[in-house]
Amino acid sequence: MRRIPNLKDKPRAGGYGIYYHFDYVGGPRNYKWLNTTQVSRVWEQMHLAYRHGVDRLWIVNVGDLKPIEYPIEFFLDYAWDPEAWPAERLPEYAVRWAAAQFGTEHAQAIAKLLTGYTTINSRRKPELLSPETYSQVNYREAERVVVEYNKLAAEAERIYALVPAEQRDAFYQLVLFPIQACANLNELYVVVGQNRLYAKQGRALTNELVERARELYARDAELCRYYNEELADGKWNHMMDQTHIGYSYWQQPEKQVMPKVEEIELATNAEMGVAVEGSTDSWPGATGTAVLPAMNPWSQQTVYLDIFNRGQGEFDYAITASEPWVRIDEPKGKIQKENRVQIGVNWDEVPAGELQVKMTVTGPNDQTFVVELPIHKPQDSENVAGFVESNGCVSIDSEHYTRAIDTGLIRWNRIPDLGRTSSAMTMFPVTAEQQSPGKDSSRLEYEVHLFNAGKVKVKAYLSPTLDFQNKGGLECAISFDDEAPQRVNLHPDMSVPAWEGMSAA
Repeated sequence: MRRIPNLKDKPRAGGYGIYYHFDYVGGPRNYKWLNTTQVSRVWEQMHLAYRHGVDRLWIVNVGDLKPIEYPIEFFLDYAWDPEAWPAERLPEYAVRWAAAQFGTEHAQAIAKLLTGYTTINSRRKPELLSPETYSQVNYREAERVVVEYNKLAAEAERIYALVPAEQRDAFYQLVLFPIQACANLNELYVVVGQNRLYAKQGRALTNELVERARELYARDAELCRYYNEELADGKWNHMMDQTHIGYSYWQQPEKQVMPKVEEIELATNAEMGVAVEGSTDSWPGATGTAVLPAMNPWSQQTVYLDIFNRGQGEFDYAITASEPWVRIDEPKGKIQKENRVQIGVNWDEVPAGELQVKMTVTGPNDQTFVVELPIHKPQDSENVAGFVESNGCVSIDSEHYTRAIDTGLIRWNRIPDLGRTSSAMTMFPVTAEQQSPGKDSSRLEYEVHLFNAGKVKVKAYLSPTLDFQNKGGLECAISFDDEAPQRVNLHPDMSVPAWEGMSAA
């Protein structure tokens, strides 16, 4: 919302209306190909408008009608009777919509598919994807996104095979195609990012990733061709002509352009390389010691190191650890291209304290590298509670609060499936006056356990919003323990470059 009525102003005789968008042309990037709009986001914005008296006229710009049927229908249903669809009923709406199109037998599963793919697309719209979008080395982010989307696509394919033949064209264009196409596109950019990283590290697998990227790029074209020309005997021809790969600035490219990939020359003989989770460096070549992410009893259960070939031969490797309680899933083996070795810990056997485990990797010609694994097991580990610091970070989904403190004027509500991961929290009513933060204010509390004292940097992921009240910016406040809340303006800079940077983040 750019602007909503001030409830203190004299009502206008003609009332108020809203012009809303499901697709977009402009900076930082167009998005016009497929549906990227979460129904929960539509609800949040139109609920805001409705509660501020915008109830005469709602218009939505949808671009191409065909890929946007689901949010269009929700927009119309919600406009017809906003009181019938409070936030908590949004999951029910998805099920009812799926049942209306395909019957009740698979409605629950189809609703999860619709919600699932728009959640992933809300992290980064297809047109804004790049090889750098998801990290190749931190938290296994890139590979988790690919696995998650491909799992969604496999479930969509399973249900496609079960729906009656007369429903399959509709199911394909409403559910299966957008999931397959977006899963394929996400994997394309992840593979290109992996290719570029592997080229930098000199891995033998680099050139095979070039071929995989080309296959995914070709599959994108084939999926769109099938939709246009064969699906329902070409009934919806040209609906998938929209270019979506090869953006170099805000405007769409005239034609699809495959992301740049890199090929390398490999040594004739086998050469060992080592890389560790959390770093883009590789050894030999990088300066300093290879250090794995620190582990504690509450962090991820394993970390990994990659042993890879920089040549065309093959070699044997072995890994040993300086402590017997370190688990190595494949302590020895033969490398043709590469192997990812998972490292775990038997925590019952680990002594308390800050420890530094040394792991020795031995390869061809008795070549060795030392990899360090930091271990942290506090003396009072049984008393640790809440969200626990790991590698200097604590990550919390907003809905997983410890306590929600309401007041007589303000209450906290969950908006299901809004955001990049789970659900969102917001204050109701949206028409409430600005509140002053403090001990007696409405707030969400999150119990965290930090092992290190000092300054803390807080990153809050907020639903993209404009200063719709034109009061110099919307604000939130954050504090630790009994500290005075620090007020933060969400809109300190509302220039076009600032907005484009924020909306592309």
